[in-house]
Amino acid sequence: MSVVSPRAAAVQVTSLAQLACMLEASAPKPGNVSPGRPFQDLRYEDFVASAIAIGPAFECVGQRPLGQTVRAAIESTRAWTSTNTNLGIVLLLAPLAQAAIGVGGNGVGSHFAEMREMTPDPITFLRSRVREVLAETTVGDARDVYAAIRLAQPGGLGQADAQDVADEPTMTLREVMGLAAERDSVASEYATGFELTFTVGAPALDRARADGLAWDDAIVEAFLTLLAKKPDTHIARRAGLAPAEEVSRRARSVLEAGGVRSATGRQAIDDMDRALRDVRHTLNPGTTADLATAAIFVVLLARGFRT
Repeated sequence: MSVVSPRAAAVQVTSLAQLACMLEASAPKPGNVSPGRPFQDLRYEDFVASAIAIGPAFECVGQRPLGQTVRAAIESTRAWTSTNTNLGIVLLLAPLAQAAIGVGGNGVGSHFAEMREMTPDPITFLRSRVREVLAETTVGDARDVYAAIRLAQPGGLGQADAQDVADEPTMTLREVMGLAAERDSVASEYATGFELTFTVGAPALDRARADGLAWDDAIVEAFLTLLAKKPDTHIARRAGLAPAEEVSRRARSVLEAGGVRSATGRQAIDDMDRALRDVRHTLNPGTTADLATAAIFVVLLARGFRT
């Protein structure tokens, strides 16, 4: 196994996290911001700035607790943007980055080297390390993540009967995420060991890339696959479960029409994009976009970047 210094591992993993954010934001996913398709209060450039902003926090991911990484990344992002662009993304990418860098017998960076060079199935390897990271979260991690959530001010957050983000947590980060798992897909990933990311999103993206699809098409296909599998919880919080389920049904229809792989499917994607846009962005599948970013990061960590 090649020797990877702590600094080199951190820089490599951070670069891939930033690249994952950029690739996701650049792909023309229906109902989301992408180049030339802004929202009234949010533009593609905001996501570019956010991808850059998380760099310093992620370069320290192997040196401090998970919650501190999340909080530092959101604090940095808020200095660059005026609205929430990446809370869900940071919550998903931070444990993945920590799992990839690792802190093992050979020091920080040993997991990254082992995963990329010696493991027959690096995606499975990474998921096993993610489970370890999540199992080791603390009340302190929950406290820092609560502070990050309050700072980011995500839309449609609401209140919880127990362990509300406005209060002081008394449970570990994974435990409080488990309480929110039914109403938020990002929280569900913490509770399930990133089930959607590893069993739906990353495999869909991996297959699309293996079939020769360019990154933007492959990401749109993975996004639609995730959305078809599970209703978007951002839509459900803002508009209700029935509209969220209808958007998922539409994603399934688009895939059945060929998606990015056929002219009919591409027309269906364009029609879906127009249908999901309104002044308040209530039908924006934002959480699914976050899950797509996690899937991209997993594939980049496991396979590297190939044009």
